[in-house]
Amino acid sequence: MAQRLKTDWVLFATVLAMVSFGLLILYSASSVMAKMDPRFHSSWYFVIHQAEWAAVSIAVMMALKKTSYRKLNNSAVAFTAMGITLILLAVVYFFDSASHRWLRVGSIGVQPSELAKPALVIFLAFFVTWRARAINDPRYTLIPAALSVGLVLVAVVVPDLGTAVVLGIAAGVIFFVAGLEWRYCAIVAGFALLGVMVSIASKPYRLARVVQFFDPQFKIVGRFDHAGKVKAQMQNSLATRDTNYQLEQSQIAVGSGGPPGLGLMNGKQKLYLFGAHTDFIYAVVGEEMGLIGAAGLLIGFGVIFWRGLRAAWLMHDDFGRYLALGVTVVVVVQGLINMSVVLGMMPTKGLPLPMISYGGSSLLSTLALLGILMNVSEHAG
Repeated sequence: MAQRLKTDWVLFATVLAMVSFGLLILYSASSVMAKMDPRFHSSWYFVIHQAEWAAVSIAVMMALKKTSYRKLNNSAVAFTAMGITLILLAVVYFFDSASHRWLRVGSIGVQPSELAKPALVIFLAFFVTWRARAINDPRYTLIPAALSVGLVLVAVVVPDLGTAVVLGIAAGVIFFVAGLEWRYCAIVAGFALLGVMVSIASKPYRLARVVQFFDPQFKIVGRFDHAGKVKAQMQNSLATRDTNYQLEQSQIAVGSGGPPGLGLMNGKQKLYLFGAHTDFIYAVVGEEMGLIGAAGLLIGFGVIFWRGLRAAWLMHDDFGRYLALGVTVVVVVQGLINMSVVLGMMPTKGLPLPMISYGGSSLLSTLALLGILMNVSEHAG
């Protein structure tokens, strides 16, 4: 007789509540701008598009929730997912010569870097489970893992450093929990740090963002740049949204909300924030919903973290454990990075707030991951 699984209602309700809240705050963040912009004409433009993506994403989540996670523990699934992801990343590199991010078919745009999240999590869980008894074997485990994971991260980092960092952290956590020796952890961490530094240095606007975050007045840079050439070059590489103006407006929005907030639709700083409906939507939450709303979102990610770790702890097989761990790290770390940027705790990085920011690809990949986590959680215990 088939085992009757019990839905993790805490996780399920939390996810649906966050998606619903995301649609609500998205309307507030985007309605004025959408109505004034001649390209959109309607204050409901972004909400309608996000709701359409939400319907598709929830359907995918429910399908994965009902599909046993054990069916993913298959070399064909793992390698096919990775292969398709790499092909899409290669295609978008050549077809989107401006930003290397979007594949567009008519009015529909998809970001392959977002689809890389579930693909890499599944692959990592499969690969680490497969090589569990030889996790520290350089020849048969570490080198193949470094080549495959590194290839994906290099392909992702070209258009999206933030997503590459999130995926890199997830890979590191999974291998660490699987028993990777400290010396190899240190080597991997060293190469990862070097890779991030090279990626930042290779893009002038990325380097300028980091320098301006730690040295906003360019005082340190000025000590060796007496002619001001470096400062001028960095400032020229920045768009308006990259300057401290963006961060200042974000912090003003969060600070002006106070504990109760100004009320939905009553926020004013969203009119001065670039990406108020995307990367900086958390600032709108802070202004209109106050500390209560901002803390509520943080609690939501805390619940996902709790249920994900619980599922990983209670799982009886390694594949389910690593799957739950990978999903949890990807979703929660991305959320924390986004909120940290908005609060001025990290340099500006274009990374959406999962389930809240506008973006169909992000919502689809996030709910697909959470659908997998729900199924794992149902088998835990």
